[in-house]
Amino acid sequence: MILAGRHRFPPLLLLLVLAPSNPAWGISAGVQEPHPETQLLSALDALQAGRLNEAWQSLERLVQQQPNFLLARWYRDEVQAARQGTASHTRLDGQHDPAVQELMEEARLRQGQWRTPVPAGWVPDAVLQLSDVHRYAAVVDLVRARLYLLENRGGTLSLSQHYYAAIGRNGARKQTTRDQRTPIGVYRITGFIRDEQLPELYGAGAFPVDYPNAWDRHLNRTGTGIWVHGVPRDTYSRAPRSSEGCITLANADLLALRPFLVPGETPVVFSDTLSWQPPEQLEPQRQEFLRHLEDWRVRWSARDTEGYLAYYADDFKTGDGMNRAAFAAYKRRVNADKSFIDVQLKDLDVFRYPGDEPLVLARFVQQYRSDRFSRTNEKEQYWRRTAEGRWLIVREASR
Repeated sequence: MILAGRHRFPPLLLLLVLAPSNPAWGISAGVQEPHPETQLLSALDALQAGRLNEAWQSLERLVQQQPNFLLARWYRDEVQAARQGTASHTRLDGQHDPAVQELMEEARLRQGQWRTPVPAGWVPDAVLQLSDVHRYAAVVDLVRARLYLLENRGGTLSLSQHYYAAIGRNGARKQTTRDQRTPIGVYRITGFIRDEQLPELYGAGAFPVDYPNAWDRHLNRTGTGIWVHGVPRDTYSRAPRSSEGCITLANADLLALRPFLVPGETPVVFSDTLSWQPPEQLEPQRQEFLRHLEDWRVRWSARDTEGYLAYYADDFKTGDGMNRAAFAAYKRRVNADKSFIDVQLKDLDVFRYPGDEPLVLARFVQQYRSDRFSRTNEKEQYWRRTAEGRWLIVREASR
């Protein structure tokens, strides 16, 4: 048993604070008052260092400020018991109490970000390229219960803010309606629903996302109503796995994100395989894919129809359900009737798509011009890397 002066820590408290420590990582730059999570983690830093009274005072102030922050209250009570040398009112083993188990999991996730913060300058591997059209993007790590807001300056991404974010009761990888799972994928924020328009369950507001997207529909995933939303006023935050499939944030955190999540424009990635890497490590992968995308564009513009069609996988389908054979027949007929074709791409986004397949999503504005027709539209392409290293299009849809 480890002693702090003459104080003896309750066993469950020891389990949650004895680990390598890093200085608490700020939630966002420029915040005047410490974020509640920062206050909590700073108190735990004091606790780990054996400064029991300092930890208790910090936790007591935090509970006064945020009386519905259940994890802070739990720690406050445990530390108080340690100071008094008595058993706290909570179950110390926590083995058979679901409420204690949820608090332990929340503590583990919050402290995980504290102990192993994202190295400065690193970026999520899910975002290979982001167009200047998007000033911000959001990435949710479903394993670590964390939402990251990325700022985009001329194609260079930097971490702006990050928040604890709970997910579905049954975890990630939504497949069907009411499976209580959070989907994985790349989505868009489609709007904002205000507090007064919502039941209390959703707290301060909600950002709906466009699940199911084209890839979800391709895989026959069902369900609707996936949102990023707040929490009821009688709690500060929800347990790590507690929603019907949505992402939930503390109300203040949700409102802090509102200026940065633009309906119809801001991309959001839900991933359970996210990793952070130095940008230079991702650059060769980005360049490899861009070479294939550019060759696809050049061959179409050159009316090299067979070379162009070679980029479409055997199991390819269009957004409206046309298979490869029908698509190829259509393109051969249309291209043969043109004296010239010019295709240009702009506002290109490239995402490594979450999941087990080596899949990349390319989104761009396509400008098509020929002697008889011209059109500008948004296009999404899902490219799959084969075992031989080729990149082939398996799904294509226009907006």
